[in-house]
Amino acid sequence: MTFTETEERTALREAVRGLANKYGQQYFLDCANSDRKTDEMWKEAGELGFIGVNLPEEYGGGGAGMYELAIVMEEIAAAGTGLLMLVVSPAICGNIIAKFGTDEQKQRWIPGLADGSVTMAFGITEPDAGSNSHNITTTARRDGDEWIVSGQKVFISGVDQAQAVLIVARTEDSKTGRLKPALFIVPTDAPGFSHTMIDMDLKNPEKQFTLFLDDVRLSADALIGSEDAALSQLFAGLNPERIMASASAVGMGRFALEKAVAYANDRTVWKAPIGSHQAIAHPLAQCKIELEMAKLMMQKAATLYDDGDEWGAAEPANMAKYAAGEACVKTVDQAVQTLGGNGLTVEYGVAAMVPLSRLTRIAPVSREMILNFVAQTSLGLPKSY
Repeated sequence: MTFTETEERTALREAVRGLANKYGQQYFLDCANSDRKTDEMWKEAGELGFIGVNLPEEYGGGGAGMYELAIVMEEIAAAGTGLLMLVVSPAICGNIIAKFGTDEQKQRWIPGLADGSVTMAFGITEPDAGSNSHNITTTARRDGDEWIVSGQKVFISGVDQAQAVLIVARTEDSKTGRLKPALFIVPTDAPGFSHTMIDMDLKNPEKQFTLFLDDVRLSADALIGSEDAALSQLFAGLNPERIMASASAVGMGRFALEKAVAYANDRTVWKAPIGSHQAIAHPLAQCKIELEMAKLMMQKAATLYDDGDEWGAAEPANMAKYAAGEACVKTVDQAVQTLGGNGLTVEYGVAAMVPLSRLTRIAPVSREMILNFVAQTSLGLPKSY
């Protein structure tokens, strides 16, 4: 690992920044306020190769890794146009299919995921099984050569813009009778599949949904990987999820900090820019430091993951997600405080980030569950739950 990005990564960062700035926060908010999707930006990002930069080249992807996809996520978020489905479609679903899918499944799904023409949601959370994936009750049972899936999912992102959902269900071990997690691709137009939108107090074009699977019948090739793989395949998508969540939080924090710094340089009180006062300057400097530290941990996690060390990537991926969420919330809050009353106006676009920044502490895994992970795994403390 080097602390200087290669020319290729620097060029990618600049290219993504150019695309993101072409659209910007106002485009993002206009889409949210008018109940439109960011289809134009998503389509262009796919055509430029940004969405599938991490996916295998032989199936239409860019052949790079999570480090590069995190660059895409960070720079898009840093322009005020964070795209949540980047976390879900190419990072979680794309990585899982690339690692565990058959050649036929890869040929069917990865080219579309890579160029953005296909979007896939990810369904794991349930009403009674949030952070505890061991309690998932959605089940898949065999019926000849087919599978029948039944259950319910909640807080599933982007189902209304997805052609399929990668569902985490449980199959029964015929020898022990125990239920084990398995992964199934469920088309959103499958008979028995339905969804309802959850009203969220967030300005975001990408919506949240409750899913209902009522005896959804699937062909044998809907199963990704082995039905006996248990949690190992599922966790292969969670490190990329945390890396991307970190990138999004760092990018959002950068956007808020840039707004605050510009205002602190421009706003003059008592014949001096307010940024010349330590009460303004020091908190912003702290935000810069904490965002950079979170970014370094994110880059460490991505590097380890791309090197094939998935278990080694787990600790920094979780730590990066925690640190990035904390830094993002602090930075957005400080941006509002720096702008004062203007920080709450529509004109400056800072207040809209307050609820979005809070989401970085909650999803896709809460800071409390990350602290549990670090306490048990890194420190060797007894399990607390």
